[in-house]
Amino acid sequence: MNRIIVCIKPVPDPKHWDKVSMDSDTQTLKREGIPSVINPLDKHALEAALEIRESQGGEVVLLSMAPPFVESTLREGLAMGADRAVLLSDPVFAGSDTLATANILAAGCRWIGKWDMVFCGNLSIDGSTAQVGAQLAEFLDLPSVMHVIGLEWQDANPIITQKIEHGYIKLKASLPMVVSVRKELNKPRYIPFTGIIAAEKKEIKVLSNEDLKLEPTLLGLEGSPTKMAGLELRQFARARETLQGSVEEIVEKLVDKIYQYGII
Repeated sequence: MNRIIVCIKPVPDPKHWDKVSMDSDTQTLKREGIPSVINPLDKHALEAALEIRESQGGEVVLLSMAPPFVESTLREGLAMGADRAVLLSDPVFAGSDTLATANILAAGCRWIGKWDMVFCGNLSIDGSTAQVGAQLAEFLDLPSVMHVIGLEWQDANPIITQKIEHGYIKLKASLPMVVSVRKELNKPRYIPFTGIIAAEKKEIKVLSNEDLKLEPTLLGLEGSPTKMAGLELRQFARARETLQGSVEEIVEKLVDKIYQYGII
């Protein structure tokens, strides 16, 4: 294995989602002042890359498009074991939708150089579109597999287990390719204190569009064909219902409710 790229998205910490707001002029999320964390599924993507490196060798490179203040968030990925990170950051990237973001990430992949696999989380918790992985593959002209819950190897070829609606399928693939993973794939490793110390010495290369040389009209708000229509933070409360009657009647009603809600 030569090199694996893992796309990392810093997202607003769910503990502070009550502070998230939308810019009324740009119709984009205002993230300033809100702590960032690595998108949870991206940790599973990174774990997959690290496991491959441990068995086959090579280098694991983090790739992220985000403002400069997320460097501390990327350090967490470096502490998990990634070798280095590339941060794509430029004011012209601000407001990019999934299509523009995938275009920028593809340019970052090309800048990094030769690689065998690109890993992504299946979706992000702040957008949940599940579009970037497939769009990235299109820009790179590579095959893409999403909803990945298993990854094995047969000689130099990956055997991928893909989750589908009523089961799963196994696919034999060839490299290079883009893989988007679900949480069932693995359990991200614990970050040791030694990893945190080592991460401080690892490189985070920051690139602007001067380095990527993308057409500005394809970036940011101008290059985004989709826009947010609004933002709503919904509150959910558990519904309570008291079942009355004899023991037999209560059991019958309970079984009916369980069947009604599709629990069994």
